[in-house]
Amino acid sequence: MSDATNGFPLEGATAPRTSTSRMIADALRSAIVEGKLAPNAPLRQDAIARHFSVSAIPVREALRQLASEGWAKIEVNKGASVASLSADEAREIYEIRSALESLALGLAIPNHTSATLREVTALAAAAKRERDPSLYVARNEAFHMSLYAPAGRPQLMEMLTALHRRGERYLRLKFGFPEYKGDSDSEHTEILAAVKRGDVPTAQKLVAEHLLGTGELIYRFLTERAALPAVPPSGHTAAAKPRAASSRSRSRTADEASS
Repeated sequence: MSDATNGFPLEGATAPRTSTSRMIADALRSAIVEGKLAPNAPLRQDAIARHFSVSAIPVREALRQLASEGWAKIEVNKGASVASLSADEAREIYEIRSALESLALGLAIPNHTSATLREVTALAAAAKRERDPSLYVARNEAFHMSLYAPAGRPQLMEMLTALHRRGERYLRLKFGFPEYKGDSDSEHTEILAAVKRGDVPTAQKLVAEHLLGTGELIYRFLTERAALPAVPPSGHTAAAKPRAASSRSRSRTADEASS
């Protein structure tokens, strides 16, 4: 037996069906993000397998992947379902992003070049022009990740990519209100200006405030929505709009309260 396998009996072993399970996971994730699969909706393994014309094995792998990412939950004797939206989770995601992205930006700024700054500027402009919420989320992520790419920290970038995936459903809530998109675009402009100046402390402060403010906004929205009375069968109750100023104003208020 070959020493290359360290004695492990590989004969007859098959590689995991990653491509099929990944395709199914991506499709289910998109359906959740787009609202086609609502929070707590069942994810029936047999129905999914029939839909994709596959066996149960890649479906189970896809559901486990979604559960590990926070998109689904799997309960004994109940099966899988779409994970519910959590105000606490949303705020925590943005608190973690604030810390990690501030770190990444500080590492990246000294390594930015005229070419990378042109790319970031173009991505910021594309996000500002975008009016489709689902497309804006993708452009928003591209802008942020391009800011940090010159840091040269692949593990940190991998963590940030996972956090962006985890927070995508929550970010879409924010852009259901057009006025908050304007706030974000303005904050992106300020962050980019500080990066171009090479002003590390200001850039880090601005990106931290930007992300913490978004987390608090989504937290407030979900908390207020959860407090709404049930909608009667004969009428409709308007969705609660979070009562908050821009991210910058919220962060300044928090700083003043803690000082």
